[in-house]
Amino acid sequence: MKDARFVISLRPVLNVLGFLHVGLATAMLIPAMVDVAARNADWQAFVMSSLITGLIGLLLSVAVGGSLGDGLNMRQTFILTTLSWVTLPAFGALPFLWLGVGYADAVFEAVSGFTTTGSTVLSGLDDLPPGLLVWRSLMQWMGGVGIIVMAIVLLPFLRIGGMQLFQSENSDRSEKIVARSIELVRLIGVSYLFLTGLCAAAFWATGMSPFDAVNHAFTTVGTGGYSTHDKSFGFFTNPATAWVAIVFMITGALPFVLIIQALRGAPLALWRDPQVRAFLGFIVLVSLAVTVYIGLVHRLPFEDALRLSAFNMIAIITGTGYAYGDYTTWGTPVVVLALLLKFVGGCTGSTTGGIKIFRFLVFFGTVRAHLRRMVRPNRVVPELYGNTRLTPELSFSVLAFLVVYMGTVGIITLLLAAFDLDLVTALSAAATSVGNVGPGLGPIIGPSGNFAPLPDGAKWILSFAMLMGRLELFTVIVLLDPDFWSR
Repeated sequence: MKDARFVISLRPVLNVLGFLHVGLATAMLIPAMVDVAARNADWQAFVMSSLITGLIGLLLSVAVGGSLGDGLNMRQTFILTTLSWVTLPAFGALPFLWLGVGYADAVFEAVSGFTTTGSTVLSGLDDLPPGLLVWRSLMQWMGGVGIIVMAIVLLPFLRIGGMQLFQSENSDRSEKIVARSIELVRLIGVSYLFLTGLCAAAFWATGMSPFDAVNHAFTTVGTGGYSTHDKSFGFFTNPATAWVAIVFMITGALPFVLIIQALRGAPLALWRDPQVRAFLGFIVLVSLAVTVYIGLVHRLPFEDALRLSAFNMIAIITGTGYAYGDYTTWGTPVVVLALLLKFVGGCTGSTTGGIKIFRFLVFFGTVRAHLRRMVRPNRVVPELYGNTRLTPELSFSVLAFLVVYMGTVGIITLLLAAFDLDLVTALSAAATSVGNVGPGLGPIIGPSGNFAPLPDGAKWILSFAMLMGRLELFTVIVLLDPDFWSR
């Protein structure tokens, strides 16, 4: 009887999962139409992939039936989130398989796309079919909006992301999730679409072709980093194009709840958030420091040095991962800095990966309070986030996340080293995958290379690492707790 009730509890989860796959199948028809317009026979790969994905999605929804009138509870939402991020890339890899890409490479490329990591195993992008390029960009765009929805709707229950600070004090987190989140999801979708259109228009105004403008708008707002050219943004000669990318990479790294408020007439809501101020201050500091360094060492004009440094450092911090020249040739200090920046990330509730600024603010605040209590043990030192007092539970959960995050990077590095990869390649690959950043460091996976030369076993490990990083680690770990499944 217990097992029967358990199966029934999964029916709404599988029902939603089926509809998500139908939506994915519909999205696959977009690159198919692009290939038809370009008179490219590869449209058949997307149509066949769409039919398979859509059929399985429909069968799944029909087989389990059930109604979502009561919404999903917290545990069902955790299960749905994990299953979605695992199965959608698995089906998203089908077009690559139809077009002759190896299985490990196809899954790696799809996982990297949906998680907005931006690591790639493909080369010769300039000569690839247009439909395939659109599909890569579309995966990152869909993954970006999925990340925002997950961060705003689900992560407050884990209390590791900081999104609970954006909820009203009287919100009841114990009730159903889906039903009360539909309006918020609608606002997210409209705002996300608006920013994407604005970005595409800005790129087009700087001289990009309409095709490139739309593709790069998808991957810039989604902070994904896939490009339609092997040189990435180095392909475009107009400096204004790089500045447009900088603006929208930063936008994609801001809390989307606050972006929605700004678009609805409250622009100061962004500046009032401590993590936004810290994030903007941090990227200005890092960009100026690298500007001064490469300006003096490589004798570059100030405007060129500023543009190159700002673009590349922001691309790393936000996890977008675009390449604009090869920053690994700027010297060892910049390479070491780039490795450290892969751990940072943007703001909580954004499309970015990494640890995120909010958690660093909580960590430094906790350390500062601890040091003050050491000096005066009887002193009451509150831990604050802006004017909000942090609970011990939230502070502990953030510290636990940092430990698990660094431990995960260490374990992935060790596993990659078992494939005889050098330390720089193994460590940077682990950091860039868990942080969903994109390119790594070294001659193989650096900004001028890709992940194709890695062994298939390493690609599977990195695919798992990208999923773990995108699911904020604890979303998966909580499923391993027996208490999660107990009644």
